[in-house]
Amino acid sequence: MKTPLVSICMPCHNAAKYVGQAVRSVLRQSWENIEVIIVNDSSTDQTAERLNSINDPRMHVITAECGNASAARNLAFQNSRGDFIKYFDADDIITPTMIESQLQRIVDSPGDIASCEWGRFYGNSPNSYQSNPESVWQDLPGLDWLINAWKTARPMMQPGLFLIPRDLIVQVGGWDESLTVIDDFEFFARLISATDIVRFTPEERLYYRSGLAGSLSQRKSRAAVESTFDSLLKGTSYLLKEKPEHAARQSCANLYQDFIHSIYPDYPNLRLKMEKEIQALGGSNLLPDGPPNFHRLRRLTGWKLARRIQKMARR
Repeated sequence: MKTPLVSICMPCHNAAKYVGQAVRSVLRQSWENIEVIIVNDSSTDQTAERLNSINDPRMHVITAECGNASAARNLAFQNSRGDFIKYFDADDIITPTMIESQLQRIVDSPGDIASCEWGRFYGNSPNSYQSNPESVWQDLPGLDWLINAWKTARPMMQPGLFLIPRDLIVQVGGWDESLTVIDDFEFFARLISATDIVRFTPEERLYYRSGLAGSLSQRKSRAAVESTFDSLLKGTSYLLKEKPEHAARQSCANLYQDFIHSIYPDYPNLRLKMEKEIQALGGSNLLPDGPPNFHRLRRLTGWKLARRIQKMARR
């Protein structure tokens, strides 16, 4: 097997509690020909001190004021030299043989990317990991991967899942810096639309840290919801352009419907726009997500009133 250099590009903002664990999971990889490019973006906690305590010549820290994770990832990529790239968040963990296993799948296939298993863990304990099997845990052509991943409106497109040939990133372009929430959805939709095959590496796992207060995925501000809206429309446009058939249209419509389910009854102007998009695509067959009590109430009252009651109870 060739010995290509792999660059791990990591944005980092106020991640002092977790960044050491994330970096060590990368530095302990069985594939040793790596570089870790970390962009410490305006951190005000002890992130810099945590990074300075790690002594490894393969790690390079850039201190900058980027403003968001997409800009930090682009800066990391610009300063990287690797033949293959793994974008990686500063609070996740990967199995120690992941990079080697993923390289084996795509090193001689420049039009392919590699994926892996994933599951959630909570707090600071990887022992709480629970696997989250998906229909895309197999080799699939890029466009088919998107259709399958999106049809239930719960796609996992976390950066650490994927290993990517550098030339493919150069071909499709970097991260959209106008997006602040689910920016990974737009980027990987664009990337995977241009990918020949997404090759799955069984038994390699991304440990996705969940439940963090203030995480991007939990933001519900107007700006966050608008970023989600923009990312969904941009990301789905790449699939619809290449494959405007019924299965693709319904998968995209289901993503839009899930957006409506998640924000209802707020932001009526954005909901109206999404409803028009769903109609243009031929409709959605997606049921709203929620706990058992929500579904019992939904069957009696309809999902809209049930969602209102659910949100009132939370407040």
